[in-house]
Amino acid sequence: MCEAVLLDLIHGCCLSLPDGPASDPHLFLLCGKRHRDKNGFPCSSLNSCRSAHVLDSGSTAESLYRFKQTVDELDLSSIRVLTSPRGRDVLRVYQDLLFTDVYTFDYQVSSLDNCTCPNCACSADTDSPGEGVLEEVSSFLQQLPALKGDITVLRSTLIPDCFSHGFSTRTGGVSYIPTLSSLNLFSSSRRRDPRAVVQENRRRLALHAGFHPRPLRMVKVNHASDVWVLGKAEPESYDGIVTNQTGVVLAAPGADCMPILFADPVSKVIGAAHAGWKGTLMGVAMATVEAMVTELGCHVSDIVVAVGPSVGACCFTLERDQALDFHRIHPDCVPDPESDKPHVNIRLANRVLLQNGGVLPEHIHDDTVTARPSVTPCTSCHPEAFFSHRRDGLNFGTQVGFLWIKGAEEPTRPPSDRAEEPTRPPDGGRHQPKTIETPGGTTLL
Repeated sequence: MCEAVLLDLIHGCCLSLPDGPASDPHLFLLCGKRHRDKNGFPCSSLNSCRSAHVLDSGSTAESLYRFKQTVDELDLSSIRVLTSPRGRDVLRVYQDLLFTDVYTFDYQVSSLDNCTCPNCACSADTDSPGEGVLEEVSSFLQQLPALKGDITVLRSTLIPDCFSHGFSTRTGGVSYIPTLSSLNLFSSSRRRDPRAVVQENRRRLALHAGFHPRPLRMVKVNHASDVWVLGKAEPESYDGIVTNQTGVVLAAPGADCMPILFADPVSKVIGAAHAGWKGTLMGVAMATVEAMVTELGCHVSDIVVAVGPSVGACCFTLERDQALDFHRIHPDCVPDPESDKPHVNIRLANRVLLQNGGVLPEHIHDDTVTARPSVTPCTSCHPEAFFSHRRDGLNFGTQVGFLWIKGAEEPTRPPSDRAEEPTRPPDGGRHQPKTIETPGGTTLL
């Protein structure tokens, strides 16, 4: 199996190469500028390693970040590390921050007990290996340039100014892998974007959107309909979250699935939900509304809903038996029911379910609304702006919808947004109506 071999000279400059890998084209020498000898490498046998990749950046964090970039370019995931006991402990901290479970690390440790080299003796200190590493990694990532342009956030003019909210796009972050570039906001053990990079992307979004240093309270997706009322015991997983607390930023992810934001300007209550096709059928949107009503005292007629970027019926298909479940919600949800893999409009299904549950038609901002700036473009149709699981495969990025209740000290709307998105009351700016028949009677869309 093809692998990368990392020789750690920072924490043991007297380490020797095992038989064979000196000619390996994927040999990497981790030395750093402070540890590299001016006339070559401390170990004379390494001076003949013409094919080795030298990692001698200004910090260990940068050296390992550049190492990961090269590993990704080579499409490698197996890494053998030759190091000292101290080096193993330190490098595992960097590994946790800069890599994911996609990469396998095999640490081969050599003792330095008989080494008289002063550099090796210094590297054997017993301080906690985590001290300073997180700060070093964060400082390095903050210096990286934004990729693919500046951060852009979509905002619904339906949500009143007593709240702040947005739907992120894919530009302005630091993630470099093509399908994750650049503002990926979710770290998965099954993808190649590590948690330190995702955390930096979230920090940049928070600064742009105005909620830094408050963290995102992201739903723990299970593709179901469980809703957590913030303040109660947190479930193991949930696709909806609601609160009446200020200073808390709720968020729901999406990469074809819908991030849906809920706000009640009368009771000052907010909610966020993740709705894929499974969650839609299980009723996660109305489950979020019901939690706002039963747990936090809202009236359903006061709640406004904004549906974020998600896959459109143009690009989303299901097996026929699965599509029939949406046809039962409303025939217009499946435009081609006789197809082997019918197209499915999961956005329309959520609108119908919300309206059947009592949410006013004019209080829903989705792709049927033409009188407001769009916040529900198709993620699959716009690769330059959005991540898409359907389009990009398993190593896909994630955008989010987020919102919070403004404190008394916060401005009504960021100055940069006022000209582009004029403020309108929740019941103003109604879209052009379309009539459909629902089980509860004729409803305007």
